Order: sequence, then structure tokens, then C-alpha cells
Amino acid sequence: MNPTSILAIGPLGTPEMIIIGILILVLFGAKKLPTFARSLGKSMGEFKKARTEFEAELQNAQEEVERPKITPPQEKRQPVANVEDT
Repeated sequence: MNPTSILAIGPLGTPEMIIIGILILVLFGAKKLPTFARSLGKSMGEFKKARTEFEAELQNAQEEVERPKITPPQEKRQPVANVEDT
């Protein structure tokens, strides 16, 4: 048996999803399933929030790198007259 054929499972269809759902129901039970779903939803929300913040940080860093740097003009100092000259 070729090792690459083991890894090439393919996309999950409706029958596979039903089997996975039944296995989850059997493993976790009907009473713990709402708690499991709630925690999964919270985890997904936190993941989306972290991803959005990360993308915003990358965008800000990219804009900062692309922003042209403007150096302030140097002040030209005039020589100060000596007090003894007056």
C-alpha cells in the first residue's frame, strides 16, 4: 500500500459528517453536548478575534514600512554676537 494513498482521504461528505456527529453524541452524551457546543462557539469567537487583531497589526506594520519618512528641517543657527563687541 502506497503511503500517499493513505493521506489522500478526500473531502468529507454528508455520510461522513453524520457518522462523526453520531460518534460525538455517543462519546459526550446528550447532556454534555450543549456545553461542548457552547465552548466550541466561544473558542471560535476568540480565534476570529485574535485573527482580526493579528491581521490589523500586520496591516499597520505594512503601512508603517511603506510610509515615506520625512525628516524635519535642520535649524540653522546664527552665531551669537559677543557682549564685548557692543
